[in-house]
Amino acid sequence: MNTQNVNFLKENNARHMFHPMAHPADSLANPPKIITGGEGVHIKDVDGIQTIDAVGGLWNVNLGYSCEPVKEAIKRQLDTLPYYSTFRGTSNEAVISLSYELAEFFAEDGLVRAFFTSGGSDSIETALRLARQYHKVRGEPARTKFISLKKGYHGTHMGGASINGNANFRTAYEPLLPGCFHIPAPYTYRNPFNETDPAKLAQLCAAALEDEIAFQGASTIAAFIMEPILGAGGVIPPHKSFMPMVRKICDKNGILLITDEVITAYGRTGAWSGSRLWGIKPDMMCTAKAITNGYFPFGAVMLSQDIADTFENDKTGAAAIGHGYTYSGHPVGAAAALACLTETKRLDVTTNAAARGTQLYEGALKLMNKYETIGDVRGGHGLMTAIELVSDRETKAPVSKELPVKLQEAIYQNGTMVRVSGPNMIFSPPLIISKDEVDRVLASVDAGFASL
Repeated sequence: MNTQNVNFLKENNARHMFHPMAHPADSLANPPKIITGGEGVHIKDVDGIQTIDAVGGLWNVNLGYSCEPVKEAIKRQLDTLPYYSTFRGTSNEAVISLSYELAEFFAEDGLVRAFFTSGGSDSIETALRLARQYHKVRGEPARTKFISLKKGYHGTHMGGASINGNANFRTAYEPLLPGCFHIPAPYTYRNPFNETDPAKLAQLCAAALEDEIAFQGASTIAAFIMEPILGAGGVIPPHKSFMPMVRKICDKNGILLITDEVITAYGRTGAWSGSRLWGIKPDMMCTAKAITNGYFPFGAVMLSQDIADTFENDKTGAAAIGHGYTYSGHPVGAAAALACLTETKRLDVTTNAAARGTQLYEGALKLMNKYETIGDVRGGHGLMTAIELVSDRETKAPVSKELPVKLQEAIYQNGTMVRVSGPNMIFSPPLIISKDEVDRVLASVDAGFASL
């Protein structure tokens, strides 16, 4: 890149756009990194600095930046049919093939139909709408409420923000959707029960769910929604008993269970889905991100046989779906997803995600023994690890807002891009990352802490 182009980019960085999840004034005062290239698990910025991308784009570049089969599929589809709608009356070859392949891929999860979207937030919105409609079709129109976990993240649409369990994504946009309620997350490091035993905490949180259902009235609740492992909230894995308990509670009360697998589907947890990791079958599963390796905005909500039967056997007209997106089932996105699914299975990314995830998690635990600033390390289920920073381990007092940003920059200068969210440093590298590359990530983090 020539000097003139570099100067133009730096002079106009953040000056003509608002960046998501950032204060506009902060983006102006501290211009974002300008990423100009990607290869394998590495990214390069405008100054020529190359780092390992331990963020994996944004949890989505599971196969890295050099996945040629997906790129080629996008090119071929652009030449064949760059766009057509899948609204009533039309379809396309790629989306038909993809729906078949996804039904095969998620058969073990009990999911048989797909509703295509433009991304994760759209998938959440779709699931919430279809959940309410499902109960109306079945003759229970009073089932309109949703229950979710505190600390959970479910995107940024008004529906998703309403079920989000983090005030950062809620307060500025209130009032939100009525009828959304939250229970404590099975977060052993910080919870209202002061319970550090994961199994006991799982029971307490399940009891809180039952209590909330009883308080609201089961006949008023449409669905319970959760991430199988909470991602943006700081990588919070529940005890293995939690989701099976939740499944039983939902079944007992006629409540749908929606798993938000925008992050956890397609291998990140070391299983092909987070639901499969915990041995449960959801009624709906929201997916996106890795479905196209981040190369095209796309998502899919997977639906159970019961959901499919309820909609498809309706004779009243109540099951007519008045919801969808211009880009639902986009042929280029569908082609990308088909190629990505094929490559994901061919590489058996779950095996590497499990091995490298254990390596990353154990390495982070060793760093915790070395640095008092690390209050907690969470992970151990695939390539999802978080380090929570504290100013005092005894009191768990939070660090200043400046320290995580300073640490992120130090780690970047030592060769790795990490993500900080509040007090959490989150690792979600591509699932193709090697053992040596994980070692380099850990060395970068070590050097970053040592520089403080």
